[in-house]
Amino acid sequence: MLLTPRGFCAGVVRAIDVVRIALDIHGAPIYVRKEIVHNRHVVEDLRNSGAIFVEELSEVPSGARVIFSAHGVSPAVRAEAKARDLKVIDATCPLVTKVHLEAVRFAKRGYTIILIGHKDHDEVVGTLGEAPQATILVETEEDVDRLDLRDPAKICYLTQTTLSLDETTGIIARLKQRFPHIEAPPAQDICYATENRQLAVKAVAPLCDVLLVVGSQNSSNSRRLVEVCRNAGVPSYLIDDAGEVNPEWLGNAKTVAVTAGASAPENLVQQLIDSLMQHHGFQRCEPVEIKEEDVRFSLPGELAPHAARLTTISL
Repeated sequence: MLLTPRGFCAGVVRAIDVVRIALDIHGAPIYVRKEIVHNRHVVEDLRNSGAIFVEELSEVPSGARVIFSAHGVSPAVRAEAKARDLKVIDATCPLVTKVHLEAVRFAKRGYTIILIGHKDHDEVVGTLGEAPQATILVETEEDVDRLDLRDPAKICYLTQTTLSLDETTGIIARLKQRFPHIEAPPAQDICYATENRQLAVKAVAPLCDVLLVVGSQNSSNSRRLVEVCRNAGVPSYLIDDAGEVNPEWLGNAKTVAVTAGASAPENLVQQLIDSLMQHHGFQRCEPVEIKEEDVRFSLPGELAPHAARLTTISL
């Protein structure tokens, strides 16, 4: 079974397009702070096209052009870029920017912000940087139980955009139990793509023997797909590509479901399907569409006029 929706979300498409257009307009090298999206194959393809990936801005020559990844950055990083006269192109996903703006608004109103997310994830690091003195990170319900707040009547919660819906629901329920007056974000912070892919996995879990998720190990939303399926009692495995499939996983499985995280390119999915049919004995591929997606994000202002120059993505 091949699940839909799967693979690239609008924020990932936008981020990859940003790098490709920048390379087309300005030529190599173009520096990118952190992985533009969390997928090894995508990063390698863009590196081969002339993008130079760095961990910190200190690795970028003064005055050079640098792209911020889809996961967003803190104000401190923006200030460093300005101080070093770097030419910044911001590929932050608009849905991540939404969470940043919410943090700023709540902090200005004097709220304590409870940020639900995974420590050290690039997105969480950026969001924490918007109001570090006012924000507390929680990862589990147990973390909520340990909270000791100066003013429990003036708190709110925000979330990382790529979390497990079920796990986050439990954490939010515990927050509301402990702090009945806690304010929620104006709209859910978990992004549409994360939610839709998890719902698709839940829908097919009772119908399959194994789930294979195409995505890199550092992809939060991909890892959550594996967790959702395992929580439903079905073996699930995260793989970068078809070459990582262990035949022992398939065993006596009659039905294998295939999906992909929001930063995994479709060609890797198709290669996996081909491999399952050619080398693992599966006879046919049945598409299963749970929900149609039609979300598009506009390019950053400085690149929008050049969108027509974008060459076809080779991934």
